[in-house]
Amino acid sequence: MVEPAGKARVLMSYTLQYGQVTPYLGYLAGGAWLALQIAAIAFVIGWAIGLVCASLLEYGPRPARWLVRSYVVFFLNTPLLVQIFFLYFALPDWGILLGSYEAVLLGMALNAGAYLTEIQRAGFRSIRVAEVEAATTLGFSRVQTIRYVILPHICKVLFPPLSNQYIILTMTTSIAAIFGVEELTGRTYNINAQTFRSFEIFSIAALYYIALTLVASAALYAVGRYFFRIKGKVF
Repeated sequence: MVEPAGKARVLMSYTLQYGQVTPYLGYLAGGAWLALQIAAIAFVIGWAIGLVCASLLEYGPRPARWLVRSYVVFFLNTPLLVQIFFLYFALPDWGILLGSYEAVLLGMALNAGAYLTEIQRAGFRSIRVAEVEAATTLGFSRVQTIRYVILPHICKVLFPPLSNQYIILTMTTSIAAIFGVEELTGRTYNINAQTFRSFEIFSIAALYYIALTLVASAALYAVGRYFFRIKGKVF
């Protein structure tokens, strides 16, 4: 029982030395920028996939609806990590070779597309028939009805969940480090392997992720406030 106490004394003697890791702040910033790029590209691709799939679920023929449902069920009920492992390790057996970056980006985009399908489908179903009928009564053309009635309504309904999904996607980019992509978490691993200052470097990485979230949240709030007139709070 004496040995644990000795270990405790050794642990308590740990001295924080942030000076050993501060020279790498610029290197970490580059990783944070790469994480934002991955999240943005994956989100845009996922949004496009979700828009097409949601449209097919609502207005497409039965075979198309069946295929979309199969896609959504598969990607919503399997871990993202397993999906990327499949793209990175299994596809080469079929002659399809993807680099680490491409496999991570494609996996995140397909996964996000499944979630965004359900989100955008809910937006389509939120359209009020009475509003469309009122626009028709007022003499609006089909284009005017879409522009002034349907789109503003859908944007207001979808913007909050889409924003949340983007924030989640930004945090999920840390999974890319497993495949050797040097985004923020990957570069944190590299620095830790060189300096062995785990507490210092991972605490700094956590602050970077908090900063990414705050910046993204503020930017999304500004977009929603000034383009879609959505009222709300940043935090």
